[in-house]
Amino acid sequence: MAYIIPKIEAILTIKPDADCSVFDDVVTWYDGNPTNITEEQITTKRSELQAEYDAKEYARTRKRQYPHLREFAEAYCEKEIGGDSTKWDAYLKERRRSPLTTCRYCSTRRTT
Repeated sequence: MAYIIPKIEAILTIKPDADCSVFDDVVTWYDGNPTNITEEQITTKRSELQAEYDAKEYARTRKRQYPHLREFAEAYCEKEIGGDSTKWDAYLKERRRSPLTTCRYCSTRRTT
């Protein structure tokens, strides 16, 4: 199931110091809602936040697929020094399985 932005997150994005709670999609304002945040504003902000989150799915997937920079550097150094290249080979295998789509600097397609 996909992540759905909670209503409270939308409210706190609109007014970070809002004093409220949300239970069963009902907002209880403890500060009397001094800025008069409407349900429509909350719904609009929630939709914007959801669109931002959904747009970053590709980046989250890529991040899970590739090792951290430290692991990458370790694998590369081991290979270059002439040691064990097992980690480097695993990195290249993943890279070939899921290639980068486009180089953001020169707009050319890259695969390895």
